[in-house]
Amino acid sequence: MQDRFTQHGDGFDLHFAGRLVLAHRAESPALAMARGAPSVEMYRGNFRIEDAPTDRIVPTECQVEADGVMLLEGGERAARLALVDGRLSVELLRDGYDRIHLNFHAEPGEAVWGGGEQMSYFALNGRAFPMWTSEPGVGRDKSTALTRLMDETGMAGGDYWNTNYPQPTFLTSRWLAVHCTAEGYSVLDFTDPSRHAVEVWSPRTVFELYAEDCPQELVGALSARFGRQPPLPDWAIGGAIVGLKDGLRSFERLEGFIKAGAAVSGLWCEDWAGIRETSFGRRLFWDWRRDRQRYADLPERIAALEARGIRFLAYANPYLAVDGILYEEAAEGGHFCLRQDSDEVYLVDFGEFDCGVLDFTRPETRDWFAEKVLGREMLDIGISGWMADFGEYLPTDVRLADGSDPMEAHNRWPVLWAEVNAQAVASRGKTGDAVFFMRAGYSGVQGYCPLLWAGDQSVDFTRHDGIGTVITGALSAGLVGNAYSHSDCGGYTSLHGNVRTVELMERWCELSAFAPVMRSHEGNRPDDNLQYDSSADLLACFARWSRVHAHLAPYVRQLCSEATDQGLPVQRPLFLHYPDDPALFTVQDQYLYGADLLVAPVIEEGAKSRSVILPGEGPWRHCWTGADYPAGIHEVPAPIGQPPVFYRPDSAFAPLFAGLAGVLEG
Repeated sequence: MQDRFTQHGDGFDLHFAGRLVLAHRAESPALAMARGAPSVEMYRGNFRIEDAPTDRIVPTECQVEADGVMLLEGGERAARLALVDGRLSVELLRDGYDRIHLNFHAEPGEAVWGGGEQMSYFALNGRAFPMWTSEPGVGRDKSTALTRLMDETGMAGGDYWNTNYPQPTFLTSRWLAVHCTAEGYSVLDFTDPSRHAVEVWSPRTVFELYAEDCPQELVGALSARFGRQPPLPDWAIGGAIVGLKDGLRSFERLEGFIKAGAAVSGLWCEDWAGIRETSFGRRLFWDWRRDRQRYADLPERIAALEARGIRFLAYANPYLAVDGILYEEAAEGGHFCLRQDSDEVYLVDFGEFDCGVLDFTRPETRDWFAEKVLGREMLDIGISGWMADFGEYLPTDVRLADGSDPMEAHNRWPVLWAEVNAQAVASRGKTGDAVFFMRAGYSGVQGYCPLLWAGDQSVDFTRHDGIGTVITGALSAGLVGNAYSHSDCGGYTSLHGNVRTVELMERWCELSAFAPVMRSHEGNRPDDNLQYDSSADLLACFARWSRVHAHLAPYVRQLCSEATDQGLPVQRPLFLHYPDDPALFTVQDQYLYGADLLVAPVIEEGAKSRSVILPGEGPWRHCWTGADYPAGIHEVPAPIGQPPVFYRPDSAFAPLFAGLAGVLEG
């Protein structure tokens, strides 16, 4: 069937690649439109966005044309749709109308995924997901006391849909994908099973359509569209990155990890630029130069580590504190976003300290930060990677150098931030060697950011903000072109008495060992929480799983090749290789690590076993006992230290997998 609009009674159909995409009828129109009246409030990266649309129109009349269709209301033109080379354009034709509501056809039982990096729900059916980069919130579950308390103290509780990295792209089990090219606010709404609804705050937009014969090809097509990441370097996958923020004592503590037998590939000291104590916890001093008192002789220490095969990593973000030295230079150079009513720098409260927001719509500012900070201050002293944090805080009432509307620029900001980091790495010839990792993103970040991290999970097992969300995040982001994801091993956010337990620390090690990068974090309140070197037992646990991670490096290297060649993520939903089983479409608590390894982390507190789905038809071999299990659902023993992990006995990597038990015991 050709890709075109066809008349159908009083309406029309749109087919693409043999799939029905739009089905407009008078009783079920494909489009509605309105005039928006938005209200946007931001507090420390948390947003309250509301709209009071007026003059809603639902055009029912239509005229099919050569390459599109005209929608009319009351005999007058209201909107036009056109399809050219897989690009469905929508334009509202009434003055002042800037709210598009387009209803894509949905088949009964059709599963839907996507939305960028979603932390609560992998399958999107039955819910709506606003596309707006922001802080994800603490708790993210309105039924919990922690979320309610965080809401009361600064709109900071969040909800299931809040995410650092939204993307208006969805995939369906008809192996169809739809990507909305809008950069402003939009909503993916799957609450009605009869349609896939998209709301766009713009008078015009374009939807890109993709269709393939299987999910692997569809994911590959999206990866090619948004840009594939370079393969991770050997050092990043060959051991654990130990996160410590203890000044020069970090180097001493690192020796304890090495003495305990840990396979260490990097030391990550986010406090390289200094610290600031706040009520939230131990924050960093946002002036991206090395603190010469806290880290004396840092270039020499970095070189000494690298001689031992250990890289040094740091931290940066796209904001500068008003009490830092770089702030003055940036202000003089015109590098900050300004207020709309004056030429004063627009300051943002980041939690007891104010910062200027670097204006990356200005090429000179991108060049300055890439060269001055990331280049000279970091790469030139031997730093091999860093957390490129934040990117979600662009206010909607700033004045930007390029004259763009900040409501449109807000979601684009993380992509510009990623571009600056990639520019710095490329300027030193370090692409594919130096690795920065980000939590914030939007469409197109894939072409710049080599590695995601899952953000600031609470230090617990909670359903919407705990350890399990990092699996959901990796799986959803992987479907839209992000091959590599990892998390803060041990979690990050500790507030209102919520602190790490030994069990959580142990279970997070088990999960992190089966991600492409294993990296620990001391969290926002390191003095109140357990650390991996707090006890001999925890240190031994971290060391064991770091060796497991390092042992898998040859397999991960193969997965990196598959990511480069085919656009496949390293951590994959079960249906990616078993698309004919609809029961797998909603599975979000286990994953395929490549095609040959299945990982079912324990993410429930106190669990001693867990249900595991082994897909396909052939047997799966239990990594720790060597026992073969037939395909199907099994309740598998899962004591601490033995998470359910299985491999295909016929895999070319079976000898490597068979050695995991010995590595863990050793």
